[in-house]
Amino acid sequence: MSEMENNEDLHKLRAEKHRHLEELQEAGEEPYAKNYDRSHKSTQVKENFAEFEGKEVSLAGRLMALRSHGKASFADIQDFEGTIQLYLKYDVLGEEDYEFFGDLDIGDLVGVEGEVFKTNRGEVTVKVTDYELLTKSLRPLPEKFHGLKDKELRYRRRYLDLIMNRDVKDNFVRRSEIIRSMREYLEEKGFLEVETPMMHPVAGGANARPFITHHNALDMEMYLRIAPELYLKRLIVGGMEKVFEINRNFRNEGMSYKHNPEFTMMELYQAYADYHDMMELTENMIEHISREVLGTAVIEYEDTEIDLSAPWKRLTMVEAIDEYADLDFTQIDTVEKAYEAAESVGLELEDGLSRGEIIHEIFEERVEEKLIQPVFIKDYPIEVSPLARRHDDDPNFTYRFEPFIYGREVGNAFTELNDPREQKRRFEKQVERREEGDEEAQMMDEDFVRALEYGMPPTGGLGIGVDRIVMLLTNSSSIRDVILFPTMRPEDGDQ
Repeated sequence: MSEMENNEDLHKLRAEKHRHLEELQEAGEEPYAKNYDRSHKSTQVKENFAEFEGKEVSLAGRLMALRSHGKASFADIQDFEGTIQLYLKYDVLGEEDYEFFGDLDIGDLVGVEGEVFKTNRGEVTVKVTDYELLTKSLRPLPEKFHGLKDKELRYRRRYLDLIMNRDVKDNFVRRSEIIRSMREYLEEKGFLEVETPMMHPVAGGANARPFITHHNALDMEMYLRIAPELYLKRLIVGGMEKVFEINRNFRNEGMSYKHNPEFTMMELYQAYADYHDMMELTENMIEHISREVLGTAVIEYEDTEIDLSAPWKRLTMVEAIDEYADLDFTQIDTVEKAYEAAESVGLELEDGLSRGEIIHEIFEERVEEKLIQPVFIKDYPIEVSPLARRHDDDPNFTYRFEPFIYGREVGNAFTELNDPREQKRRFEKQVERREEGDEEAQMMDEDFVRALEYGMPPTGGLGIGVDRIVMLLTNSSSIRDVILFPTMRPEDGDQ
């Protein structure tokens, strides 16, 4: 069938639904109820049949199927928890009400009262004694056999996706469980949940291009939060020793299966801790969440078995490059040799990079995708870690790590830089890069430097990409599958 014929059929169905609505209103019926008092949900009744057999219940849900057999009909309604079958009889409801139900449209929302029983085929069913139309649907649902399969359409019209695809709804229930488990774990460890601003006068806390807005009353440019880091560390200065925030961040960058411009992070800071403490917290927390939500720490993702049990492997970035790209940067000690090493593994890099930046480029391009089982990659070059403390053993590196699972970083952590003089020098380097055209480089944050000058204790900081953890624990291949309303280009027109 052509797209035009599909559109013509769609318009006919919509016209028919509007006609039904007009008929209802002409008959004095109210097609949009203000409430409905239901006693139970579908799953309660179906899973506890022995308790409900022969008893009256009231349920509500969306009409998903209607099968007429003359003087008796069967129907299915769907609520948040699942679907349950209805049985309607002419001699129970009376002629007018029986025929009225038969004229309802698939997609209408109804409330029903009736007695619970099992059919000869063993299906838990409600014999309807009374019902009420709660909401008239004016658009047809996707044809059930084919369902709603177009990925782009599913993301744009998530409400339809949730109606038609039970597994989608289950994934978002699981997302909620994951976030709840994360929050409870941190609270049990003594962390205090806080809230920090989403509009910043200075974009900072990460290397990213921000979204820019304008505050009319203050007549000033502001930036949507790219990270809560600098505000949370101000709280550590203020004496709040263990804080966390589950927050939305906004980065004006490209989109992919693992990037959405608007995303959820959990970020925490702990006074008197370092990045070793953050590694231990990360592996234990993610194992805990998996066991609590899935009942196991061994999961399957993209047909690969992954063991989230602590402890996880630990490698420096240089060690990882040696192991997975066969390049030994303990012997590659100049920029010239670093460029040669990059060329040897097929990378053509722009001029003007430092040795540390080349190390980072090689890691990203030749190592990341090979890190399937959980691993902490630690000791990042100082050039790409402007907020991390310099390493005592080698000033070219920092106390920073990222946890990787299935070739993707799922977080970022530091032993935090708490020397205000060094922090200001790092900011100044970032400002130079911005002036040279790097829109992702950080800005100078004088107030944050001022806060550090009052004294921030030794601190460990950790950020976890909540969306990526949800992808992992729901076996979802795209970040769009775990964000209810992912960022999309608007549609042209409507049907």
